[in-house]
Amino acid sequence: MMNFGYCRGFRDTLFAAAALLATNAAIAQVNPVSYPGRDEGGIVAATATSPADDAVLAMAPDELELVFPDNMRLVKLTLRDENRQWVEINFRYSPNPRRSYIWKLPELPPAVYYTADWAVLSPREQLIRGSFSFAFGIGAEAPSIIREVEELFLRQRAGTDPDTRYVAPPPTRIIIDRDPPRFDPPFTIDLDQEEPC
Repeated sequence: MMNFGYCRGFRDTLFAAAALLATNAAIAQVNPVSYPGRDEGGIVAATATSPADDAVLAMAPDELELVFPDNMRLVKLTLRDENRQWVEINFRYSPNPRRSYIWKLPELPPAVYYTADWAVLSPREQLIRGSFSFAFGIGAEAPSIIREVEELFLRQRAGTDPDTRYVAPPPTRIIIDRDPPRFDPPFTIDLDQEEPC
């Protein structure tokens, strides 16, 4: 004879295990660490930077400044040029939250533009990322214009630009161990003979 109490307990255990697995899967899908940083509460939009994003300066800045709308823990601050070459700015993490961060810069060599990437932990422990770009010097242009031109060039090169039609090159035949054919002109001119007067 079958024990129905045992079967019911086993069924309830299986149901609980399935519910636990489903909950873990749902939590894994919304894990803030695996998600890209979202702008929780408009922090990125409300953050003031110096230099301002897309600024064109006469001279290289001496420092970077970030002013957040609330106290934040700055966990990342990097600086790179347009070729993604890093500039050592000796950033060190401090666990004390602040509203304003100022970071001294070394002497920056000339570059088309620079991009500062930053990340903070919000009061709810969510990672929020932001960046700003600037250019300086004679003939400098706004970084957004330069990136737009580069993106257009890449789209045209890849054939994805709607204004450009990609034409495939003609097929090439490679011939090995054979001299190319020689074509003689239809006539020759002998320059050694003198023409009669």
